[in-house]
Amino acid sequence: MDIRPIRTETDYEWALQEIGPYFEREPQPGTSEADRFDILATLIESYERQYHAIETAEPVDVVRLYMEQNSLTQSDLAAVLGSRSRASEFLAGRRDLSLARIDAIRTAWGIPADLLIRRQVTAA
Repeated sequence: MDIRPIRTETDYEWALQEIGPYFEREPQPGTSEADRFDILATLIESYERQYHAIETAEPVDVVRLYMEQNSLTQSDLAAVLGSRSRASEFLAGRRDLSLARIDAIRTAWGIPADLLIRRQVTAA
């Protein structure tokens, strides 16, 4: 089984090339190929978490993107939130969503609640 640690971008690219075919033809569970797939996936995930981390989007950006993709306006958001001023303040970044308003958006538009909760960034 040809597997090695992923320490560099070259190693990372190699691992991506190696794992690619498994997505087209999934290995049978319990086989050495399935074990190889699992190990490669774990190594890739670990490397990506350390070197290719994707920042979490701000709730306002999630809502704006959803509105843009669905041709919705600030008035549509105001109808969901129950207040034109709250919609305006939220879209301007001056106010976070309350739990009740997060639930209203989740219910009306199907956006997962975890994407609507602002993450607090703490210094390490």
